Amino acid sequence: MRPAAEVGPAPIHTPSISTTPEAPAAQQVTLRRGGGLRLPRPCVLCSQWGWQGLCGDCEQRFLGASPSRCPRCALPGATAIPCGNCLREPPPFARCITLGDYGFPWDRLIGRFKFQQQPELAALLAPALLAAVQRQASAPLAQCVLPVPLSPQRLAERGYNQAWELARRIAAGLGLPAEAGWLLRLRDTPHQVGLSRAARERNLRDAMWVTPEGHRGLVARHVALVDDVLTTSVTAAAASQALLAAGAASVQVWVLARTPAPGA
Repeated sequence: MRPAAEVGPAPIHTPSISTTPEAPAAQQVTLRRGGGLRLPRPCVLCSQWGWQGLCGDCEQRFLGASPSRCPRCALPGATAIPCGNCLREPPPFARCITLGDYGFPWDRLIGRFKFQQQPELAALLAPALLAAVQRQASAPLAQCVLPVPLSPQRLAERGYNQAWELARRIAAGLGLPAEAGWLLRLRDTPHQVGLSRAARERNLRDAMWVTPEGHRGLVARHVALVDDVLTTSVTAAAASQALLAAGAASVQVWVLARTPAPGA
């Protein structure tokens, strides 16, 4: 009698997924470092599917050429020289770089990033601001990157400092050190949203402080100070004054958005 034929497990057939450029977008899957899958996802603005946080159309529309801005305060309408306000009353920071005005789409994205517990949006916003910084070829090179600090109470309330989430990613992209502990906000201040310039100045009086380690590390160094929005520039000015008093050679401010001047 012939032995019964051995029956092995049936082969498992899995559909192959093409990774060639010719494959439809819905079928393209690429491997990232560490073995993870990179999958298409909807654009955070228009929900059109793509491979980045912003689709190509939104990226071209909102990250394209920016209008001329004052190099000192980043308000639109100026040329390569500082605007009249900055000539009359120069801010303590030497330069401000921004993605654009605080309006659509940045107001929506920053609101979600800052107030709606979506720190993951830093992975989209930080590279956009990094690209804006790299386009400013005339800007002096920063030597370290610091975030505008939150008070301990505000940090506990929010759970993260949105400025640090931006600063550490931008610093990594530039190959610069990022320091979250050199500049501190010693006391809690009321929310600045909606306050006048005078009220903001009262809130921040003597609130910023540089640690002893910061004093040692800042001497004669050019510093980039990162925040989400520049409105009246009171916060950036208070932080810049503290850094300059600690020995920094200069301070420039990098922000996602600049609030337009009243009536603009």
